[in-house]
Amino acid sequence: MTPARRRILVATVDTLTAKMAGPAIRAWHIASALAAEHDVELVTTSSCDVTDPGFRARSVTGDELEAAVAWCDVVLFQGFLANRHPFLLASDKVVITDIYDPIHLETLEQSRDHPPTARRDSVDAATTVLNEQLLRGDFFICASEKQRDFWLGQLAALGRINPLTYDEDETLVSLIDVVPFGIAETAPVHTRPAVKGVVPGIGPDDKVLLWAGGLYNWFDPLTLIRAVDKLRTRVPEVRLLFMGLRHPNPEVPEMRIVSAARQLADELGLIGRHVFFNEDWVAYEDRQNYLLEADVGVSTHLDHVETAFSFRTRILDYVWAALPIVATGGDAFASLIDSRGLGVTVPPGDVDALEAALFRVVSDADFARACRSNLANVAPEFLWSRALRPLMEFCRRPRRAPDLVDADWARRLRWQLGVATPPHRSVRSDLRGVGRALREGGPRLLVARARARLRH
Repeated sequence: MTPARRRILVATVDTLTAKMAGPAIRAWHIASALAAEHDVELVTTSSCDVTDPGFRARSVTGDELEAAVAWCDVVLFQGFLANRHPFLLASDKVVITDIYDPIHLETLEQSRDHPPTARRDSVDAATTVLNEQLLRGDFFICASEKQRDFWLGQLAALGRINPLTYDEDETLVSLIDVVPFGIAETAPVHTRPAVKGVVPGIGPDDKVLLWAGGLYNWFDPLTLIRAVDKLRTRVPEVRLLFMGLRHPNPEVPEMRIVSAARQLADELGLIGRHVFFNEDWVAYEDRQNYLLEADVGVSTHLDHVETAFSFRTRILDYVWAALPIVATGGDAFASLIDSRGLGVTVPPGDVDALEAALFRVVSDADFARACRSNLANVAPEFLWSRALRPLMEFCRRPRRAPDLVDADWARRLRWQLGVATPPHRSVRSDLRGVGRALREGGPRLLVARARARLRH
């Protein structure tokens, strides 16, 4: 039986423009894939100036978003959207929550320079936003198996792993599944010179190390800059290009690490000679020209909890362009890079190891050629069409989560969201509790539990 065609709303707070960041790129590809089988609308509460023949894309106000939710059968959202528009949490529509980005872990590092009270409030707000989503979602998608384990723990703590969700599917795949980032079905094509011989200070024969993405506080460009400072004595033609600094979403401010990177490169006399900063953001449809002119794709990060559960989407661009990778170990891609021969991984903060890895890739043509061949073999495993299969399957037969449509369980979860009174306990239930306490520990245990109940 052919599944029914659904009306699906994909919603984001990120900008949908020629210069898109990760959340918008992900939302765009999700909408594009779903539009092959359903009526899809992609909306943002930020700006939108791009179109697609397969689906409608637009910017919406709060009222327009509410009308769009009323129109759809299924709504998929990400980020802070529901927190800013809480009517979404009260909706009876099938809700898919995209939690590929553990924003509360990012906030720990992003807010490190804030005053203690402000930092506490920022982390608390991010955690609250995610807990609200976890309490309401009918289906969740995340970026890796390691992330899925992490989110299962948080779902369990909130009571979403319960007899109803467990009995529906003991694997809990029907509650949360892995939908990573993907790469385009077609290989990148070089359409114009973008870096070599174009960026002042970067010549046609220079060795280009490309940082393909933004700079955020949880990354470590400082170790990379110090490694380049050391590498230039052995490879004078080495050039490091940070591809984009000014985030396309105006709500995302420039972070501390950007000025720290500029300052270090300036102190070492590298700016304009061996280190280059593209102050703007490269258009999504133009990024392949930068990737195809680079010799190495780089990604370095700090050793902290965000790293363990992150999914570095820029590395997928390196895979797409068959660009040899040098990256810090410890994240979801490190084992893949090592086991499949895609490049070299190094310990966090190790300047010497990073310099040696970079030297190997730029000076050993055979090794670089082998990396490119291995990357080309790996690329089909990360196509968007493959990455999105669990989401496509769910949308063919969407359903409400069983604990959200059961009156008792739904009441308990709504109470945690602050939209209901505490779950009712019957007299019979209380009497059974009295009997258990007396059997297990006598009057003393009964009194202790009664006091705890009163305090609660």
